[in-house]
Amino acid sequence: MNSEKEIKKQLIKQLQGGEAYLSIAKFVDEIPFEEIGKRPQSLPYSFYELFYHIHYAQKDIIEYCSAEEYQNANWPDDYWPKKVSPENEEEWEDLKADYFECRKDFEDFILDPKNKLMEPVENSENHTLLRELMLVIEHTSYHTGQLIVILRLLGLHKS
Repeated sequence: MNSEKEIKKQLIKQLQGGEAYLSIAKFVDEIPFEEIGKRPQSLPYSFYELFYHIHYAQKDIIEYCSAEEYQNANWPDDYWPKKVSPENEEEWEDLKADYFECRKDFEDFILDPKNKLMEPVENSENHTLLRELMLVIEHTSYHTGQLIVILRLLGLHKS
């Protein structure tokens, strides 16, 4: 029962959310496009900025784990958008689609039997796949709570 395959499946459930925190997939479409750039109650970020940040960090970690020629991103500049909202709805829809596509790619990478949880990832001698996966889970869950707070402050989320 404690095989690496079973552990990976449980970790992917955590990555998707819904076990201990609400899955982004369950609420990301609750916010109208006109609201995603608002910074309610003087918060230093909008729904869009946080979602962009979650996506960028996830994508960066995936590349760190798997890319043969990984380039370090510049913290914090690269991890946050230069604007509070996308230019148009197409840009917003593309960002959401890319987030879920990247997450699915990461899930497939994790489930690949050749990728072991306790072995170093492609671009590290010390950081294991388990460590990197846990970073994505922890980071996403932290900011998911902030996304829900923004929805509540905008009067768009009741649970």
